[in-house]
Order: sequence, then structure tokens, then C-alpha cells
Amino acid sequence: MPEKDEFYVRFWGVRGSIACPGPDTVRYGGNTSCLEIRCGKEVLIFDAGTGLRLLGPALDKLGTLDADLFFTHTHLDHINGLPFFSSAFSSANRFHFWAGHLKPDHRLRDVLNRAMSPPLFPVPLDIFHADISYNDFNAGEVLRPKPGVVLRTQPLNHPSNATGYRVEYNDKSICYVTDTEHVVGSPDANVLKLIDRADIVVYDATYTDEEFPRHIRWGHSTWQECLRLCDAAKVKTAVIYHHDPSHDDAFMDRIAVDAAHARPGTVVAREGMTLAP
Repeated sequence: MPEKDEFYVRFWGVRGSIACPGPDTVRYGGNTSCLEIRCGKEVLIFDAGTGLRLLGPALDKLGTLDADLFFTHTHLDHINGLPFFSSAFSSANRFHFWAGHLKPDHRLRDVLNRAMSPPLFPVPLDIFHADISYNDFNAGEVLRPKPGVVLRTQPLNHPSNATGYRVEYNDKSICYVTDTEHVVGSPDANVLKLIDRADIVVYDATYTDEEFPRHIRWGHSTWQECLRLCDAAKVKTAVIYHHDPSHDDAFMDRIAVDAAHARPGTVVAREGMTLAP
């Protein structure tokens, strides 16, 4: 059983845009976005990319679950693991799904239902046997999903909107800020507020500063901007995340070396990695 006060993040999917398994992505991983954050016995899941399929069997070993799944947004690479999430097929489990980017025009249940409907997908949303609640909120609200667990949220700069999260537990903090585009020379005030003096910040570092001009309005950021923001906000540990599918292991190794030189202690996310404040 988990220790009462343990607090950590585990990475089940670290890629953006599309899964890219293969011999060139073995060390860092090829599954799309999915994190697990443990707050004592509480299980918080962030995003439902293809990494969620791997998380399911690990959670199934725990027995009955009452867990929360928070979506940054509902683009395909952040939801396409959901139909293969084994834990959602057990009637003994309860899940609370959350999204802060859809109101007032959409609702989370409707969006997921459309994604899992013919002709897009053959298995409907109601195939899940778990007790699932769907909760829409406005990015900027403070959530308290479980006793002792506080989530602060902020809107992010991404097509169709996205939400950044800060998880606070036992006076420590882990932030998840992905699928956001920065403006060169103008640090994002929402992000700075969210990550201020955080212990760990997982940030969208899809591109390098050199690549970024070719991808304006694509909704993503760079590893160098990650470090600039973390320096400005006095963050302890910066984590480079949401790797571009074209960046193979050798490319990511070079980023890891450059980032560690620029800001010692910086981490490049890998599937299976666990970090604690």
C-alpha cells in the first residue's frame, strides 16, 4: 500500500502529436501524454494518451479504485488511450473525469462520446462498466478532488484551449503544463502564476528555439522557454516533456546535455520515470 505522505509523478506517455514506437524511440518512449500523480493513497491521472493503456494494468493490481482523470484538453493524442483503459471496464471502480477547456460550448462527456462513436470508433463510451462522473469547470478555478489535495488551474495558449494544473499536497507541488505556446520575449503570466516556486514543473518542450519559428500557432513551446520560465518562477526542477515525434533518442540525448548545462538538474521525461519533490 502507498505510504500516507508519499507524493510523486510517474510518466506513462511523454510524446506529443502521435505515438511513435520503434527502435529510435526506445530510451525515451513513444506513447502520447499520460501522467500518474500519487498523493498518498490517492491516484490522480493526467491526460489519456496512449500511455494510459500501460497505466491500466498497473492500477488493476491495486484492487478497487476511486481515482480522478484530468484532461489538459481533448485533442486526439491526449484521449486516444481512453478506449483501451482496462481499469474503466471494472464495475468495482469509480472515476471522476475533469476538463477545464470546453465550457461554455461543449461538455466533456459529449466530446468523448463523439470520439468513441461510429464511424470514428466502433466501441461506444457506455461500454465502460466503472462508475464515471464527468466534471466540466473553468480553467482558473481551484479544485479539491480529495481530502488534502488541492489543484490550481490556469488556461493555456493552445488551439481550442487547454488547461494547466498545479497539484499541491503536504506543502509540495507538481505542475503539469503542456500544450501551450509562448510568445517570444513575453513570458506567459498564467504559466508564471501557476508554477511560482513549484517543486517540479512538467512543461511542453515540443520544439527547440531554432525550430519554433516554423511552428507558430501550432500550440507548442520549447525546452529553452521551459528553462526561462522555471528560472523566472524559481522552480526547483524543470522537466522537459511532450517530445516531438521526429525527435529520436539521439536528438533527445543532445537536448538533455544542453538543458543540463543551461540549468543543472533539468530532467528530460522518459516513459517509466518517477520523480518526487
